[in-house]
Amino acid sequence: MATAEVERRRARLATLSIAAVVILVGIPLWWRTTTTYRAWLPVTQIQELAKLQLLLSADVEVVFARGTLTPEQQKKIPVTRTQDEDHDINRETSLTYRYETRYRTATIMEEDALSQPSAVATDLSLHTLSESPCGSLVVYVIPESSSFLPQDVDVYVGQRRTALLRVAAETKAAKTLDQVLAAVEPRVKEVLQVMSFSHRDITAALGDRVRLSPGSPQSKADSMRAFKSSPGYEITFSLLNPDPKLHRLHWDIEGAVRTYVQPLLSKLSAVANFSVDSQMLHYTMLGVNAQFDASHDAYTLSVESLAHVINPVEARLGSNAASSNALLNFLLYVPDPQHSPLRILDHQKRQVATNAFHSPRWGGIMVYNVNGFYEANGEAVDVNINMADVMGVFLAQLRLLLGVHPSAPRAGFLVAPPDSSGLSDWELDRLMWSRSVENVATATTTITSLAQLLDQIDNIVINDNIAQQVSSAMASLQLAMAELESGNLAFALQYSKEAILASERAFFDPSLLHLLYFPNDQKFAIYIPLFVPICVPLVLALLQMMSEVHQRRRDKQAKKD
Repeated sequence: MATAEVERRRARLATLSIAAVVILVGIPLWWRTTTTYRAWLPVTQIQELAKLQLLLSADVEVVFARGTLTPEQQKKIPVTRTQDEDHDINRETSLTYRYETRYRTATIMEEDALSQPSAVATDLSLHTLSESPCGSLVVYVIPESSSFLPQDVDVYVGQRRTALLRVAAETKAAKTLDQVLAAVEPRVKEVLQVMSFSHRDITAALGDRVRLSPGSPQSKADSMRAFKSSPGYEITFSLLNPDPKLHRLHWDIEGAVRTYVQPLLSKLSAVANFSVDSQMLHYTMLGVNAQFDASHDAYTLSVESLAHVINPVEARLGSNAASSNALLNFLLYVPDPQHSPLRILDHQKRQVATNAFHSPRWGGIMVYNVNGFYEANGEAVDVNINMADVMGVFLAQLRLLLGVHPSAPRAGFLVAPPDSSGLSDWELDRLMWSRSVENVATATTTITSLAQLLDQIDNIVINDNIAQQVSSAMASLQLAMAELESGNLAFALQYSKEAILASERAFFDPSLLHLLYFPNDQKFAIYIPLFVPICVPLVLALLQMMSEVHQRRRDKQAKKD
């Protein structure tokens, strides 16, 4: 009897010991080793990004030339005014445009520059006096009697960041300075719409955050044509020779890139990085059978057939799969003698002057006819391609694909053509405004989507590298929005590029693939065969001990009664 009691006591001690080890050591150790590591993320700040509120500030300087103000009005100059323009895009996005306008009179040197015989010379002279910072604008108000502007032109937009505004009749009749400024402000705002950011451009740059409202077909085409913002672009020029036995083509692509393309890319270096390469492809056809049109005395490609040209050719071009940069293709096609001359027709069945077309977010193709070089005996001929004509077409297509849209013509406006670089300073500013807003919008969408993903799937590991990238993206976003508010366009673009790079590195980190981790049902399938054989005997033993303790208490109570 004593031996049995000792055995029961030993069994109880063993059960309690095992239970203590399991509860105090086993469960904490299992919990620690199987817990998914999730580094800290600034969730509160990320949630605030869901409601994007952007403030864009533009610095404008309005300079009154001699003869535009009365002596009494000049005494109240200089003066500064600030005007805010609010736009609620949707429940999650709002925009505020702030125009910091400073009014002053022209200096002696500026008066000398404004006395030049032509608007082009005046623009160049004003640029040599002082260079306006990126994102700013200077508008010179000139007398109505100025002769270097045509009679039907009220505003001359130069190649830099300056514009000439002819004073209107109501401005001349104004008696007080406030009346003068009230008459000038609407015209200055029109200049801003052309030379700086416009509401249409900024709304289009917001991308997926907003649904574009119905607008003009041209605005929709512009938004769909340009490439999305990218840290880098790879430009490839390809020469397609369908029959090298009949013509030996020579193109000075290196010299053409150096002369025509590189100046433009150097000016766009603040927006993105660019790389240029070229190739020549033999025995490459367009993949569309051109039909001879007697009315044009040429083989023709209709608008409907152009959509079928790209796919067969693209298979021969090759691509750099290791690069994440956007790829722009520019193809120069020289048709064979059997299909020459080859003309591209528009919707009205008229010949396209450039004999070229471009595909949105892909590139452009130009057909170069050399039928005048062919010999009657069918022998091969040497053809030197006029690269000036070719690059003129490709540069125009490159501007459109990168988002440099031509401004809508306005009544009374005369816009100077770009300089030798192919891009005016104010066109670069417009592109930088759009790219900065687009980068901020894309980065905020990426970060908030990542936070929602991590919140929904709680068994994804968040390592320290991801947390660091998220924090870096948040810091860059805050700096970018602060610089946009201050009007520092160059810094805003730089910080926005850093934000989008950091956010994409965090979102596409390989460790975030949830397929690398077991879902809960698979975890139960693994843990049940492991823990059930241990836990069932232990639980039964504990239940038996509790039953025995309960029975002893009842026996003691019975004896007392």
